[in-house]
Amino acid sequence: MSAEKNNDAFIANMLTTIKEIKAELNELKIIKRNIVKKSTKKKTARKSIKRKTARKSVKRKTARTRTKSKRKASRRR
Repeated sequence: MSAEKNNDAFIANMLTTIKEIKAELNELKIIKRNIVKKSTKKKTARKSIKRKTARKSVKRKTARTRTKSKRKASRRR
């Protein structure tokens, strides 16, 4: 019987020490969060890719029709 009592007492002591250690760990985590410096650099926003605009088709010149010259051709005699 004494072995069972010792065993139960040991388990109870272990559980209480585990709870105390967890509490301390949580406190340390909270302190760490407050100490850690937040980065001052801002994350660069992704730049949107500029798409190339469609090239304008070049208007081709139409073939010129020959016009009669304004001057009258002088007759050779």
